[in-house]
Amino acid sequence: MTMQGTVRRLDTPDAARQVEILHALERKLLWLSAWMIHHANHIRPNRDGLKVGGHQASCASSVSILAALYFSILRPADRVAVKPHAGPVFHAINYLFGRQQREKLETLRQFGGIQPYPSRVKDGPEVDFSTGSVGLGVALASFGSLVQDYVHLHNLAPEGIPSGRHVAVVGDAELDEGNIYEALLEGWKHDIRNVWWVVDYNRQSLDSVVPDRLFGRIEGLFRDMGWNVVTIKYGRKLEAAFARPDGEHLRRWIDDCPNSLYAALTFQGGAAWRSAILAELGRVDGIRAIVDPLTDDELAALMTNLGGHDIETLTEAFRTQDAEGDQPTCFIAYTVKGMGLPFAGHKDNHSGLMTKEQMEGFRAAMAIRPGHEWDLFEGLNIPEAELRDFLGAVPFAEKLTPAGRSLVSPTIHVPGIIPAPRVGEGRKQSTQAAFGDILAEIGRGQGEFADLAKRIVTTSPDVTVSTNLGPWVNRRGIFDRHKKNDVFRDAKLASAQRWGMSPDGQHVELGIAEQNLFLVLAGLGLADRLYGARLLPIGTVYDPFVNRGLDALIYACYQDARFLLVSTPSGLTLAPEGGQHQSVNTPLIGMAADRLTSFEPAHSDELAILLRHAFDHMQKPDGSAVWLRLSTRGLQQPSRTLDAADVIAGAHWIVPPAEGARIAIGYQGSLAPEALAAFDELRSEEPGAGLLAITSPDRLHAAWLGARRAARRGERQVSHIERILAPLARDAALVTVLDGHPAAHAWMGAVRGQRVVPLGVDRFGQAGDIPDLYREYGLDSDAILDACAEALLG
Repeated sequence: MTMQGTVRRLDTPDAARQVEILHALERKLLWLSAWMIHHANHIRPNRDGLKVGGHQASCASSVSILAALYFSILRPADRVAVKPHAGPVFHAINYLFGRQQREKLETLRQFGGIQPYPSRVKDGPEVDFSTGSVGLGVALASFGSLVQDYVHLHNLAPEGIPSGRHVAVVGDAELDEGNIYEALLEGWKHDIRNVWWVVDYNRQSLDSVVPDRLFGRIEGLFRDMGWNVVTIKYGRKLEAAFARPDGEHLRRWIDDCPNSLYAALTFQGGAAWRSAILAELGRVDGIRAIVDPLTDDELAALMTNLGGHDIETLTEAFRTQDAEGDQPTCFIAYTVKGMGLPFAGHKDNHSGLMTKEQMEGFRAAMAIRPGHEWDLFEGLNIPEAELRDFLGAVPFAEKLTPAGRSLVSPTIHVPGIIPAPRVGEGRKQSTQAAFGDILAEIGRGQGEFADLAKRIVTTSPDVTVSTNLGPWVNRRGIFDRHKKNDVFRDAKLASAQRWGMSPDGQHVELGIAEQNLFLVLAGLGLADRLYGARLLPIGTVYDPFVNRGLDALIYACYQDARFLLVSTPSGLTLAPEGGQHQSVNTPLIGMAADRLTSFEPAHSDELAILLRHAFDHMQKPDGSAVWLRLSTRGLQQPSRTLDAADVIAGAHWIVPPAEGARIAIGYQGSLAPEALAAFDELRSEEPGAGLLAITSPDRLHAAWLGARRAARRGERQVSHIERILAPLARDAALVTVLDGHPAAHAWMGAVRGQRVVPLGVDRFGQAGDIPDLYREYGLDSDAILDACAEALLG
């Protein structure tokens, strides 16, 4: 993979001046990040009296790391996940580059302003990966590298856009998150390259000091996964002290110093350092020669000269690794939380804020004049022109494209109609099987499907076959950076799966870790903006296990990644599998999740319409990710002509009600036969009754809320659910049923004041067959008829 730009070297004739400038910029980042938070909490009017908050200490510990990366190492094509609590430092960096406005810095944590943690959607295109859900941005950076490889190996990258490195600046407490290690294992399996994790190892979390020797364990895990590990523990001053006579005693003493004691001594200052060192090493001649000549301030500066705060040490470590190749690398950079601030090292400083008095002292130390707090180069003793020239010449300052670092990709043509599979007369088909058939047909890549097939990429957490992706994979192959033969096929052994692995493959096979599924979908769904190549990702997973990856799914949607989630099998209808494989709450998740449009078709013709809509909707500027909840229950397929717009809007009448009808039955998904059977009996007493197919309570509810908001603005809109229910009498009843939580339908009673009796599942299931389970949980036709009788009598 090609890499763009030249890393700025610090061993040139003007190296000393470059270092001086880097230190000045590092100092400016410390000031701006601290002032940004102070302004939000102590200067900007506070109307509700709540603490605005911020993380001055967490910013301070990462300043040198970010300065070294952005001002010396990173190239334009590199993609970065900045640790959440260092958001103000990130914005300050962009301010120095001229990519952020001064007025925006004043809006940190304000409505419409800079977000507390970097956000792609809210903070703009300079943010590569949203962070804030701890650990997920780190893992996504790794999977982003896999997606970048996919784009380039499939020759989809725009001309002139090179591959970049993926860098995650990680808070050490983030490594407590389990998804980190799931991602490490998956990355090892896929042989990811060009990934750096830079750990801000300040050894303090929200509640406590990190246990001693933790990184001895973590380092071993990284090495086992094929990563190079570079420990950046000490700066040049301490290394020079260690090189003096008896200096190894000082090194050993610091190495053995418990994290909690080191933090406390840092907060207490030079006198405390002197007392502690001399109490144990005072009789060592060389130690006295190192310590005695130093003032307390000088001694404190020496003892906190860790590698993560020494910009020359950091830059040299990054530059050395950059030259050594593309092996994934974890840098463990030792830092002090709150370095340079009055509460440096204090165990309670995580969300601590400088007081006004402390800020005035800090202002004086930074040589910032009142009224000049936001000036770009205030307090620096280097000419402004020289600083601007330096910033304009760093590799990262170069534009990736004339429009900046966020790329664009043209939309992929989607045929006007995707046909439903043909099913022989008398045969049944499930929506899961229909999905597999439709995708396999697209996978032929013929006619109108040629371009579409090339841009679809599928992925699944070890349920590829059981979610009916097998035929697609047989046609399109499994993606791997290296060509690997199918041993069974080579040996002419019978197998339904013909899964050759190669760089040309279009399926990413994952282990059983749903967090990884949604992170890979996030990376694939951002490929158009990060790598300039639009992909149409499809991920399949068992419906109940969406919950296992829910944090990562919400995170993917939060940054507006576009993908199609197909969750199947779903509900009690997966009868013999028992309660742990039967989902209850997923329809509610589909309604509640932002930037995710959910559907549950009952029949193949509805599915074909919705699949075509999904490919189109994923590409629209105002579109989103799409979720299809499918079933393994085979249903008789009706012969009919559907209004696609109604199916997409969320509901369509199978049998329209008579004007002023007293009752209607609505069903969602696989319960269509029970609803139809109940409806046939109901019509003998209520000939005007209607039968409604509900394909998306999510779309119905969202449009209804939108119409209500419009009404408050004085605009008249009629939502689809209002039009659907309009023929029914004002006091009519609507009995609804779905294989999921009944609350997904209960809200419909608020639309026109009609009575709704929602049937569904509100407790864990159990093993059984469909008739037993439907009867037990009140989903069969008898239960539907009982609900109708109750509603009519009520």
